[in-house]
Amino acid sequence: MNKASLLLENQLCFRLYTASRLITQAYHPLLSEHGLTYPQYLVLLVLWERDAQPVNDIAKRLYLETNTVTPLLQRMEKEGILTRRKGKDDARQIIVSLTKKGKDLQETLCDVPSEVGGSVICDSVNPETIPDLFRMLDDMIEQLKQQ
Repeated sequence: MNKASLLLENQLCFRLYTASRLITQAYHPLLSEHGLTYPQYLVLLVLWERDAQPVNDIAKRLYLETNTVTPLLQRMEKEGILTRRKGKDDARQIIVSLTKKGKDLQETLCDVPSEVGGSVICDSVNPETIPDLFRMLDDMIEQLKQQ
């Protein structure tokens, strides 16, 4: 057995987990002043790209289960950010749409990506290397989805 493989410093998963946690933490002050959590912000990003989507499509886009997304959407509906209604063709389908408040948040939060993005810039991560980093992470995500 190779004991070095069990050292925390040799774990890719730990580095990814730590980076994810710290980036999410960087979003917190920017979103909380608008009463939003990071998962709610992700839902908004999906709906700003294309409004009026089924819950299933939102969940797929976020790589989450619908039973994880549903309570999140319910809270956002109570806060007046979006509405949920039964589909016209299939009453079992729930369509999620932004309210005026949800649409207005797009302009309010438009600087958030650059503010958080600026906090990750360092020697090895910069505007020139970010496309390669995205490609590597996308490849890893695709590989893991197939497992």
